[in-house]
Amino acid sequence: MSVVTAARCRAAPEVHEGTPRESIERAIEYIWERYSEPVSLDELSKSALLSRFHFARTFRDITGVTPGRFLSAVRIHQAKRLLVNTTRTITDISSAVGYQSLGSFTNYFTQSVGMPPSQFRHLGEGTVLGLLPPENHVHASRGTAAVTISFPDGCSGLRAYVGFFPSAILQSPPVAAKVIDAAGDRPPRCVLPNVPPGTWFVHAVATAGLDRSPRQLLFVDRRDAVTVGPHTALSLSMRLRPIRPTDPPVLLALPDLRALPTPRPAAGRAG
Repeated sequence: MSVVTAARCRAAPEVHEGTPRESIERAIEYIWERYSEPVSLDELSKSALLSRFHFARTFRDITGVTPGRFLSAVRIHQAKRLLVNTTRTITDISSAVGYQSLGSFTNYFTQSVGMPPSQFRHLGEGTVLGLLPPENHVHASRGTAAVTISFPDGCSGLRAYVGFFPSAILQSPPVAAKVIDAAGDRPPRCVLPNVPPGTWFVHAVATAGLDRSPRQLLFVDRRDAVTVGPHTALSLSMRLRPIRPTDPPVLLALPDLRALPTPRPAAGRAG
């Protein structure tokens, strides 16, 4: 009798609908719908039909960041969109994306995007290089990374931005970065000197067209926990793919990544 009672008192098994990725995608959809409101971990775990503990662990495994950081990234991403596409005041935008303090919003926006909201609105997306100033000499105590970028089929003319960052979210500032153009059918390769020793996230991103909205379709790739030591020479291969719902939004103010026009062949001279 006691065995039966114990069995009846056990918690009901957790209900799963779909794969873990599908569960996390439901929570991410909830974030995009409710980012302007206070969103709790309980709400997100319920939207994913997972327990709080299992949800938090699975969310980080799939996205690379915590639910709270993903929510913060969505809020800044939406603020970028509103700054570029509307004439609303920065105070209004701060409130619209879920911030109660204008100062907190401005500080986090500046840290993430690389410039304050007013400067971003003035310059617009695609006009500011998120690159470090060029250095005239190589630091012997730093590493060097050779990065090869493969583009999706049919997209060999894209221009990509690649950089080493301290975060799984592509946000300011990089410790080393470069813009690379694809020419021909072979994957382009770039060398990034002076990468400081440490463990970094390597991000690569390219735009998918001429649409300059912050929520445009992007091609992305990321390498996690890349360790650079003094005098290290690394070789990395990255393959760009269309951005997925589980990828955190790109926050850094990117350089102009529109593909360069294909040069026309010179006209032949008359004999």
